[in-house]
Amino acid sequence: MSVGTRQGKLLNILQPVVTALGYELWGIEFIGTGKHSTLRIYIDKPEGILVEDCERVSRQASSVLDVEDPIQGEYTLEVSSPGMDRPLYNLDQYTLYLGEEVSVRLRIPYEGRRKYKGRLVGVEGDEIVMQVENHQYLFPIETIDKANVVPNFGPDETRG
Repeated sequence: MSVGTRQGKLLNILQPVVTALGYELWGIEFIGTGKHSTLRIYIDKPEGILVEDCERVSRQASSVLDVEDPIQGEYTLEVSSPGMDRPLYNLDQYTLYLGEEVSVRLRIPYEGRRKYKGRLVGVEGDEIVMQVENHQYLFPIETIDKANVVPNFGPDETRG
C-alpha cells in the first residue's frame, strides 16, 4: 500500500514506540490543517485497550514527536482504541474481517458513487471484494479513502 510521505514518516516514527510499549499500531490519521489539525493514533492489544494504555502511548509518542518534529505547526494528539467500528488501513486488516459488513468511501466515484456498504467477501492481490446487495465489487486498496467495520450486534441484541 502506498502511503503519503507524511503518513509514511509518522508510521516510521510511531511504530517502534507503540510496539515497544506492547501494543499493536492499528493505524494513524492526520486530519485538518493549521491549529485545528489532529493526529489520531489507533492502538490495539488482544485483551483490549484501557484509558491508561492510551495515556502511556500518548506520553511516549508525544515525547518522540517533539524530538523528531515531523509535523509543522500546532496539532492535537489523540490516542484511541480502534473501537467497534474500527477503521481498516491495510490488506492484512481486511483479511481479519472477511465475512463482516464494512463501509467503504472511495477517493473518486465508481459507477457514480463514492460510498459502498456490504459484506467483505475476499481479498485478492491488492483488491478487496465486497458483496453489495446483488453485485460484487473489486476495489483496489489505493482507491479507498476510508473503510470501517460495521458493528454487528447479533440477533439477540436487536429490537424487533
